[in-house]
Amino acid sequence: MLVEFSVANFRSIKDRQTLSLVASGHQEEADVQSFSVPGSTKFGLKLLPSAALYGPNGAGKSNFLLALQAMQDFVVNAAAQRSTESPLPAQPFKLDSSTRNAPTEFEVIFFIHGTRYEYAFSSTKECIVKEELSAYPQNRAQRWFARRWDTQKQDYDWHLGSSLDGAKSLWKKSTRDDSLFLSTAAQLNSRQLLPVYQWFSRTVRVIGAKRRELSPGFSETLCETVGKETILKFLKRADLGIDDIQVTKAPFDIRTLRQDNRGEPMALGLEDESNGTQKLFSFAGPWTDTLDQGRILFIDELHGSLHPKLVEFLTRQFNDRKTNPNNAQLIFTTHETTILSQQFMRRDQVWFCEKDRDQKTRIYPLTDFRPRKGRENLAAGYLSGRYGAVPYVATMAG
Repeated sequence: MLVEFSVANFRSIKDRQTLSLVASGHQEEADVQSFSVPGSTKFGLKLLPSAALYGPNGAGKSNFLLALQAMQDFVVNAAAQRSTESPLPAQPFKLDSSTRNAPTEFEVIFFIHGTRYEYAFSSTKECIVKEELSAYPQNRAQRWFARRWDTQKQDYDWHLGSSLDGAKSLWKKSTRDDSLFLSTAAQLNSRQLLPVYQWFSRTVRVIGAKRRELSPGFSETLCETVGKETILKFLKRADLGIDDIQVTKAPFDIRTLRQDNRGEPMALGLEDESNGTQKLFSFAGPWTDTLDQGRILFIDELHGSLHPKLVEFLTRQFNDRKTNPNNAQLIFTTHETTILSQQFMRRDQVWFCEKDRDQKTRIYPLTDFRPRKGRENLAAGYLSGRYGAVPYVATMAG
């Protein structure tokens, strides 16, 4: 479960920006329940099932998701031999001379089976500058490891905590300057670090952030391997008029079945369906798997090719305890304002993204403002510029 993600000096993000899924103490109107982390209820922390990020085109919303994706990809692949296809994740803010050669910084706080972890690393294009991991079993702090590059010694200062068991000397010796200790130790059978590594490789999924576009492949795989029933149920609930899914295994093919004018089934290829139907089919696999397994799903531009009611349908799957019993989480960027309502979303679920006069991206929550509870029209307030994060389009004369 994600608590918060922070990034600094990455693409259009210069100063440290943090997206938090910690529920505020405000009493909310929307019927969206925050949830307690299993095994840590006595500490009073409650998390949100979803968060939406609004802002104009070019404000940096996608860059925030790309930062999380870059961190995830590097953790998962850092133990492999580095190549030109998998460079270090540093992408510094270029519009300031003080940051062009400075490290990119990532930090994430999350829970696994009731234990909180705080993991961070920073990187230049040449090497890892800093890396550290702390764990909090029973809310007791344990610093498992830390390393920091010393420019004078041209070597790392290391701390390998007594709470971290295993072949620490071997893991340290095997960690290259351009790779992560976490990834290296996990690949070398660290019992304690493997679940942290697997949180990145299995629990987090990022879709639509430029180079990882949405495709129907995962939904098709579920239809073939697990069975089509879950996918079909999802599509029927979305009221697309699809009666069945036809799966052929040799050669593999998937077709939707609809009734023709005589009430008989007619098979259509996915390419014959509308863009919106194709997109919803592509969503069906990641959506149902994330909800079933309690994963964390990041989606860029959720609204594209979808009716506002379908955007509401998709987000409601996470906001409703009945369809989200395993505390899965959804973080998405969007321009769709019909869901920007106190009857549908809590104020602490709404975030905004904009650039300042120096072209730096910043994000901030709706809770920074005080919309009148249960009465203020959030969508109208946002579109009128009350909360910022809207484009100021010049009018064209004559």
